[in-house]
This record gives sequence, structure tokens and C-alpha cells, in this order.
Amino acid sequence: MAMPVRLLVIDDHPLFRRGVRQLVDIEGGFEVVGEASTGPEGIALAAQLRPDMVLLDLNMERMDGNETLRALRAAGCTARVAMLTVSDQEDDLVNALRAGADGYLLKDTEPEELLRQLRQIVEGRLVLTEGLTEHLARAMRRQDEPAPPGQPGLTPREREVLDLIASGLNNKMIARKLELSEGTVKVHVKHLLKKLGLRSRLEAALWAVERQQR
Repeated sequence: MAMPVRLLVIDDHPLFRRGVRQLVDIEGGFEVVGEASTGPEGIALAAQLRPDMVLLDLNMERMDGNETLRALRAAGCTARVAMLTVSDQEDDLVNALRAGADGYLLKDTEPEELLRQLRQIVEGRLVLTEGLTEHLARAMRRQDEPAPPGQPGLTPREREVLDLIASGLNNKMIARKLELSEGTVKVHVKHLLKKLGLRSRLEAALWAVERQQR
């Protein structure tokens, strides 16, 4: 039997932490190994417990979710991090992803859907609550646009990698799917970003999704 995913919940609302614990206890597959009500407390627990996943609230006093996330990453935390919040503001979403979040999920998501999304994040996908992709695209368009690539000249393999990035797969999953080494995938990602005039795989995913919708 597979070991449950070990969760650390960082949220300043005791009722929400209790609700998460009750949800995963009922459904199985996850285990809450620690709870924290502040960012600093959560950072200390993450170093001690080394969880597989961190569920992190965005709006907390003293140290908000993005500050906490940056501190976790700076401390070497490699756990998957899902931002759980009531905010669907574009700036909050973009800032969380730039800080290193692996998912941005709204707290009013149905319990069954929330668990499904958490499982996808564990598998290595970048997951947003339905409807937030459009928010993210709008926020990105307001920033400096990269040079529009009319004919970017991607190789067939680079186009395959780009499509899989747009599907939310990370480099390890892409390597497994295409039967390549992870190092080779990293090279393809570097080259396609340069050809498209983009700065990150997140921008590449959005560019690919927008092109598919035209």
C-alpha cells in the first residue's frame, strides 16, 4: 500500500485547519503531520517534519503566504506547495506562482475537487482552480509583452515539450512521457524559451494555451 502524502497546513484559521484534517482523514491518501498558525511557525515545522506537501494560506498576519513561501524555498524546502486562499485577485495569483507555488486553489472549492487538485499537484502538475487561468493570462498580458513570435522555428521535439508544459507537466514527467533524460528536457525548455522570447515556463504555458484557443 502506498504511503499517504504527508501534509503540513499553515493557516491562521483554526476551523479551516480542522476542516482539512477531517477531510483527509475521511478520504485517505493524505495525512496531516503538522499545523501552524503563522508563517514563522510553519517554516520551523517544515524544517523539522520535512512534509511532502504544504497547504499555505495567503492572507496571514505578521508574514503573509508569499513571504512564507519564499522563505520556505530559500531554506531548501522541496515540498509541493499549494496556496489555499479566498483571493482570486490576479496580482495575488501571479505573485504566488512567482514565489514558487505549485498550485493556487480557492477555499470555496468543493472538497472532492480540492482533493483531486491536490493529487494532481503531488503528481507534479501546476494546478489552478478552474477559471483562474483566464485571470493569469490577463495579468501576464498587462506586463511587458515578449517579442511576438510569428514563426518561432521550434523543432518538432520542442513543440512536443511546449505542449506538455502547457498541460502542466514538470520536466521529470515530460522526460518520462517522451522517454528522454531530464537533462535533455531542460535543454529543450531553455531553447524554446529563447526562441519564443519568453522568460519562464509559466509564460510558455500561457503562450501555448492562448495559441491553441485562437
